[in-house]
Amino acid sequence: MSVYNNEETISSSVNSILSQTYENFEFLIIDDCSTDLTYEKLKKLQKNDKRIKLYKNSENIGLTASLNYLISKSNFEYIARQDGDDISVKERFETQIYYLDTKKYDFCITRARIKGTKKNIPRISIYLPSKAVIKYKNPFIHGTLMIKKNTLLNLGSYNESFYYAQDYKLFWELLNKNVKFKYVKNVLYELNTENNISTNKKNEQKYYRDCVVKGIDPQQY
Repeated sequence: MSVYNNEETISSSVNSILSQTYENFEFLIIDDCSTDLTYEKLKKLQKNDKRIKLYKNSENIGLTASLNYLISKSNFEYIARQDGDDISVKERFETQIYYLDTKKYDFCITRARIKGTKKNIPRISIYLPSKAVIKYKNPFIHGTLMIKKNTLLNLGSYNESFYYAQDYKLFWELLNKNVKFKYVKNVLYELNTENNISTNKKNEQKYYRDCVVKGIDPQQY
C-alpha cells in the first residue's frame, strides 16, 4: 500500500487488511510524503499490529516508484495490492491464495463494488476475453491484484517510465505474456471513485494509457 494524504480513509482501509481471515502476511505501507495526518495515523496502527512495516518517503516520488520500493522489501511469495481509500472484504486474501496455491495461477483479481452504491464493476467486460478488452480499457481493478512475486519480478516490476497508468502497463504486459490468471467474479473489494488519481488526473492517465497501446515510451507529462 502506497498512500498520500489519506487521513480520512486510512484507518478503515488498513483495518480491512488486518481483519482478513487469512492472517499470515506482512503489511508493507509507504507514506509518499503526505502533508496531512496520514503518517501519524499509520504509526498508531503499527503499534497495535506488528505485521505492519511502515516506510516514509522524504519527498513525493509517486505511486509507481513507491510500489517498486515496497516490492523490493517484501519477503513473501505473493504480493497483494490495496489502496489507502479502499476496503478489502475479509475473505479476500483467503480466496485469492486458494487459487494461487491450489490452481497454480500466476495472478488473481476480483470484482469490486463502488463505495456508497450497489454498483459492481466490471459489469459486462468481465465476461469478455481480457486480451480483447485491454485494447480499449483496463479490464482489471488494480487494488484487487494478488500476484506471485516471481511473476512480477520477471516483468521487471512496475515500469517507472509510467508515472500514471502503471497498472494498465503491468496488466498489458501480463496478458501479452499469456500468464495464467483467475478472475474471481465475487465482489471482494470496495472501490473509492471520488477525488482519487483516476478522477483527478484523467488527462494524464489517458496519455500514459495511449503510450501503452501505441507501444511507445511516455515523455514527461
